[in-house]
This record gives sequence, structure tokens and C-alpha cells, in this order.
Amino acid sequence: MALICKSSRAVRLPHPTNVHILFAMYQPDWPRPPAALPAAMLKVPPPGATVTVAGLVLVRQRPGTAKGVIFITLEDETGVVNVVVWAKVHEKFRRAVIAARLLRVTGPIQREGDVIHVIAQKIEDMSHLLDKLATSNGAEEMGQPVNTYDARGLTRGTPSR
Repeated sequence: MALICKSSRAVRLPHPTNVHILFAMYQPDWPRPPAALPAAMLKVPPPGATVTVAGLVLVRQRPGTAKGVIFITLEDETGVVNVVVWAKVHEKFRRAVIAARLLRVTGPIQREGDVIHVIAQKIEDMSHLLDKLATSNGAEEMGQPVNTYDARGLTRGTPSR
């Protein structure tokens, strides 16, 4: 999995936590959008760093008092991601914001204490990837590693092409 983080300054990463170690050890056996930072890793990049996240759309909120701002909650296998969509970005990616079941969002991280938001700059509808979940070789079709389980435990494989 590629970690997407763009920053103009050097970044000193903290020592890996149990979450980082578990994530590195456990790669789910279902396909995931390429180049997406898992929700559990959002504390790693510095505030203002541009990241890409992806997940199932849990909630879309457009409060009347928010002056056209839309709040989207995405969920991946490691947690939830709060996304803020400003009115101009909503206009540009309207169809994806309204109809998508699976979104990939790129934008800077905004952090206030333990609350982390991604401010959407680019929004992509990745719902078509959900159809691949129904096939037994969906991960293989997408070029993702194929994990199998046997009596000895997890075996990581590579897709055959």
C-alpha cells in the first residue's frame, strides 16, 4: 500500500505504535482503493499535509447554519475519517458527493486536539470497486495482494497476472 503525504517540509515520523505495527502485519484480503492512507494513520502526517483517504460513506450532513458546507463521514477497516467539503468543491464534484457509496478524498489535514478533518480538494467516486467484492478473485483482478488462510495461518501472496 502506498502512503500518500505531500509536505513542503521534512517530516520526522514518531516511533511506530501498536496501531502502526498491527496495520503493517494485517493486510485485509479485500480490495481497497489504491494510494489511500488508513484512518488509523491520520495522526502521523503533520497538520496541513495533503493526504488521500478512502472509505464507505456513512453520513452526509449539510446543516442549514453551515453556509453550504457539507460534512461527510467515511469508514475504512481501521476507523472513521471526517471530511469537510466547501461549497465550491461540492459544486465541482457534486455527483460524487451526492451519490457515491465509496469515496476517495484528497486534501490537507486539519487537526484540533484529537479531532482530525480532511478538507476536500478532490473527490472521486470509487463505488465501482465495491462490485469487485462480490467476486472471489476481486482482489486479484485489481492487482492487490491476495491473502489466504490455511492451518498454519495467514499466507501473503501476490496477484497472478
